[in-house]
Amino acid sequence: MIDFKSDSLFKLSPCRPEDIGPAVAPLMLHSEQIISSYKTVRDFVVFTDKRIIAVNVQGLTGKKRDFSSLPYSKVQAWSIETAGTFDMDAELELWFSGLGKVRFEFKGSSDIIHLSHIIASYVLR
Repeated sequence: MIDFKSDSLFKLSPCRPEDIGPAVAPLMLHSEQIISSYKTVRDFVVFTDKRIIAVNVQGLTGKKRDFSSLPYSKVQAWSIETAGTFDMDAELELWFSGLGKVRFEFKGSSDIIHLSHIIASYVLR
């Protein structure tokens, strides 16, 4: 589970949903679809049309995985910080009702504005 007290952080790069989709497919609902996906060297985050699934790959072999499901229905607020000239990373912070804050850090090539639009379209229904 994501540790909400430690202000969790990932350094993510965009990736193709088909590359990591099979790893989260058993957790997804039949009608659920991947909208966007990002990964680090081992960990990854999937934004679906219902929730965010954060996967922490553990152990030397990477067979052990921790899956955190963060439903959009629990998001109370979010904040984005775009990449700049010297700080090439973008950030997304999400506050979840009853849980706390999660922070994701993205490499500069990520379209953080588009990601904010995705979140808004599901949270502000």
